[in-house]
Amino acid sequence: MTDSKASRLDMKRISIAFPGVKALTEVDFYTVAGRAHALIGANGAGKSTLMKVLAGVYDHYTGEICIDGKEVHIRNPKEAKDNGIQVVYQEVDTALIPNLSVGENIMLDQTVHDMNGRHLIHWKQLHQSAQAVLDKMNVKVSTRKLVQDLTLAEKQMVLIARAVSKQCRFLVLDEPTAPLSHSETEQLFRLIRKLKTDGVGIIFISHRLPELYKICDDITIMRDGQLVVREELAKIDQHKVVEYMLGAKMDGQFPQTETTIGGKCFEAKGIRDKGKVNNVDLYIRKGEIVGLAGLVGAGKTELCRALFGASETSSGDIYLEGRKLRINTPYEAVQNGLALVPEERRREGVFVEESVSVNLTAAILSRFTRLGPWLSTAKEKNASAEIIRNLGIKTPNGQAIVKNLSGGNQQKVAIGKWLLVDADVYIFDEPTKGVDVGAKRDIYDLVAELAGRGKCILYASSEMSEIIGITDRIYVMYDGSIIKELETRNTDEEEILLYSTGGLLT
Repeated sequence: MTDSKASRLDMKRISIAFPGVKALTEVDFYTVAGRAHALIGANGAGKSTLMKVLAGVYDHYTGEICIDGKEVHIRNPKEAKDNGIQVVYQEVDTALIPNLSVGENIMLDQTVHDMNGRHLIHWKQLHQSAQAVLDKMNVKVSTRKLVQDLTLAEKQMVLIARAVSKQCRFLVLDEPTAPLSHSETEQLFRLIRKLKTDGVGIIFISHRLPELYKICDDITIMRDGQLVVREELAKIDQHKVVEYMLGAKMDGQFPQTETTIGGKCFEAKGIRDKGKVNNVDLYIRKGEIVGLAGLVGAGKTELCRALFGASETSSGDIYLEGRKLRINTPYEAVQNGLALVPEERRREGVFVEESVSVNLTAAILSRFTRLGPWLSTAKEKNASAEIIRNLGIKTPNGQAIVKNLSGGNQQKVAIGKWLLVDADVYIFDEPTKGVDVGAKRDIYDLVAELAGRGKCILYASSEMSEIIGITDRIYVMYDGSIIKELETRNTDEEEILLYSTGGLLT
C-alpha cells in the first residue's frame, strides 16, 4: 500500500491565480509520512486549491513539489497518482460513477491505466480485489451493488477504498467525516491510524476542530491564500486555531437574539416516504427555529425532501396558516411559500457551471423578465449584487462561476437565492456542512434574522452543539420517526444524543 522511501513531501513557493483572483501566494507546505497533518483555514483561504495543485488538477501554478528532497513533476492527476499521492474530495458524487458497481469504482484506476493493451476484464478477479480492500477497511458493502444505490456515507468509504487500493504515499482527505455518522467516523479514524502505522502520510482537511485533536499530529493554518502558521497540534489550542483562521478573535459562536414567537403557522401531518419517513407529525410557529436532530441516516434529509415535494413516493398533509397545501413537486412548494436549502449543495442547491448572479436569481426569474421572455440583466445584476453584499459572499463579481467558489461561499449562494423569494417557511438541511467557523456564524446570523422577520424555520443538523445553539424547540429523529420533542432551553447535547441513538425507547 505504501512506499517507505517516501518520507517527506514539500510544496515550495506555490503560487496560482485565476481570472480576478490570486488564490495562493508563495505558500510553503510540508508533511511527513506516518503522521496525520491537519490543513485548515476559513473558506477561501486556499487550502483546497493547494491540494488541487498537489493532485495535479491545476497545472498553471509556479513553485515546486518535492518528495524526499527530489523535485517531482505533477501537472495532471495521473502524475500525482504515479507519485503515490491520492485525494478523496468532499463532493463524493462528482468523483464516483453512479451506474457502475462498487467494485468497478474501487478498481477504476487499475482498470483504466493497467490494461496494457488488453481489452478483456477479469470480472471475478476485479471484485475479489475490491473486496480485499473493503475487508481491510472493515467496510460492509457488496462490491456488486451500484454506487447510485449507496448512502452518502457508503459512497465516502468507497472513495477512500479506491484511494488506498494502489500504492499510496500521501493521502489527502477533504472533509471526509462530513457525511459520516459517529460510528462511521470512528471506523474511519481506525483506518487512518492503521495507514499511519503503515507509513502513509495523511493530510486531513476538516472544519470540525475537535476531530483534528483526535486524529492529527500536526497542523497548518492558511488565510487569504497564504500560510499563517505550522505547528504540532498539541502545542496550540482550539481558540488560538480560530484566531489564526479568522485573523481576529471570535466572540460568541451563536447569535444572542430575542425573537417573539407567534402562533402555529406551518404544520405537517402523517408524512411518510416508503420506509424512509414513518408517519411524522410536526409544527412550526411564526418566528420559531425548530431543530431536526438525529444521526446520519435517521431520516432528516428524507423528511426535508418530502416536505418540499422532492420525493415522488412521499405522502401526508401540509398546512400553512391553516390552509391545506397541494405540494407534489418542488415547483408547487415554492409557489406555496416553501424554500429548501439541501444538504448536497453542488448536486441540488446550485448550478455549479453557472454564474453567481444566475444562481441567486434562478428561483424567481420572472421578476427580472420584461416584454415576455426577455431578461433584464441590469435588474438581475443589481439584485444579485445586494445579496452578495448582504451575505458577504467572497467572489470577484456576480459573473464568477459558482464551481470556482469555496464550499462556504457556494453554500451562501444556495441560501441567498431564497432571500429574493421571501418564502414563509425555510427548510435548512445540514446548512453548515463543510464550511468554516466564520461562514457558520454568518449562516447562523442569517437564520436568526429570518426568524426575527417571522419566518418559520426547520433546521436539520447532526451537529448537536448547533442544534442546542440556534433552535427554540427540537424534534429528534431515529430510524425514520420522530421519537421525542424537546424544549431547547430544557435539554442538553447528552439527552439529544441519547434519543438520537434510540435510547429510552419503550
